[in-house]
Amino acid sequence: MDPQLTTWPAPAKLNLFLHINRRRDDGYHDLQSIFQILDYGDTLTFQPTDDGNIDITSNYNEVPLQDNIIYKAAKLLQQHTGCKKGCAITLHKVLPTGGGLGGGSSDAATTLIALNYYWQLGLDNSELQELGLQLGADVPVFVKGYSAFAEGVGEQLQPIELEKNCYLVVNPGVQVSTGLVFNHPDLPRATPEITKEEYIFSQTQNDCEALVCILYPDIAKTLHRLLEYAPSRMTGTGACLFSRFNNEAEARKAAEFLPANSQYFIANGVNISPVHLKLQELLKK
Repeated sequence: MDPQLTTWPAPAKLNLFLHINRRRDDGYHDLQSIFQILDYGDTLTFQPTDDGNIDITSNYNEVPLQDNIIYKAAKLLQQHTGCKKGCAITLHKVLPTGGGLGGGSSDAATTLIALNYYWQLGLDNSELQELGLQLGADVPVFVKGYSAFAEGVGEQLQPIELEKNCYLVVNPGVQVSTGLVFNHPDLPRATPEITKEEYIFSQTQNDCEALVCILYPDIAKTLHRLLEYAPSRMTGTGACLFSRFNNEAEARKAAEFLPANSQYFIANGVNISPVHLKLQELLKK
């Protein structure tokens, strides 16, 4: 175990498409999606301790430091294993909350993976995924550690090899209520299922996009602008949007035409999560 202060990535994800197949009796929705992991996201620094306390600091004032998903992930791991160790965690947040990029879920997944390593708990990836699902439907894909074709509520994952595209990801500065979207009577809920092998970007869609664009005109306006330059789509329930390019130069050129003061970043799609590359690096030491 490395006793030194170590920083871990918590990467963003994109939903390259999002099909809602049906509403279940328990109120949740069966859906299909592809989670594309990016090489950009939050970072978390861990300093293991022996006092059992979980202390969190952050550059982001809106994170409640004793009632956030990072704290819940650490406490869940302690309770599940009976571990008496603690950790001081520092979050450097760059991903917007409520943007459809999975920032909080990714932070939780990185916490589970890192503390399993530091506390020497020996849990395998499947056990960590099961714990992650208790924290949120998007957590397992970040624990799993690769871009994936997802079904169920997003927890049934098949690895997928995706083309190496570059993405311009734009935050319109709007917070979308996921609950409002999934409970809205106008949300499509009967898109036919496809197989992983049938996936083609141009023949899929985000079933939440049309509704969200009606409810949040600023998102519609930004999406219309992006579509002038490249295939573009909303990720998750929004509000963030992405455009797909062959390389970074093309993405940067398109970014020049965004409205002034637009919040955006450019990232590459990756098939293996940076979190797992970090873990492999530490295990080799």
